[in-house]
Amino acid sequence: GFATAIQGPWLMEQMEKQAIHVGTNIAYDHIAKVDFSNRPFKLFGESGDIYEAQTVIICTGAQARWLGLESEKKYQGFGVSGCATCDGFFFKNKEVMVVGGGNSAIEEAIYLTNHASKVYVVHRRDKFRAEPILNDRLMAKVAEGKVELKLNSTLDEVLGDEKGVTGVRIKKQDGSTEDIAVTGAFIAIGHKPNTELFVGQLDMNNGYIKTHSGLEGNATATNIQGVFPAGDV
Repeated sequence: GFATAIQGPWLMEQMEKQAIHVGTNIAYDHIAKVDFSNRPFKLFGESGDIYEAQTVIICTGAQARWLGLESEKKYQGFGVSGCATCDGFFFKNKEVMVVGGGNSAIEEAIYLTNHASKVYVVHRRDKFRAEPILNDRLMAKVAEGKVELKLNSTLDEVLGDEKGVTGVRIKKQDGSTEDIAVTGAFIAIGHKPNTELFVGQLDMNNGYIKTHSGLEGNATATNIQGVFPAGDV
């Protein structure tokens, strides 16, 4: 909605000032424990403060899942990323790799073709689990030569030097390996919701908070009105 370009931090500052202007109290704290067994609900901050509320809106988001490789961790922020839309611009006209076979991986690979000179997609199976329309779009990029598939393969190691990622080593089903020269490695194998804090307090499914509509005045943990799922934000 802005006619001229603005910076994200500035926009966030304006949103905070607007919230304060209309009466919002902002507390900078980290919630270490919650008690949703009775109203008012209680949230215990690491500062020692206790916050009470009739309604709690949970917006803790999710974080990228990682493969758990030491080299992957070593180069996070130096060529290894979990977000193509965040970091893709930094790899303009460079070759990159995406690991994964679901919607997220295919979407990231397609997006990266707008910046990178070539995108390798590494998937441990011979077929993708993404929606058919995404598969079709990916295959179109393959036909254009912008994407190269490395199927039945897994990421074995991220290669690099003191400056960052210089390549990756993938392992094939027959046990052989292949080194590919890339400057960016994007891990797109899903997300993990940040909901550990609410285990035992809320009804969940694989870490995602189940929601219930049309409930009022019920103080049970599984029926909190206004609790939103902690998914990607």
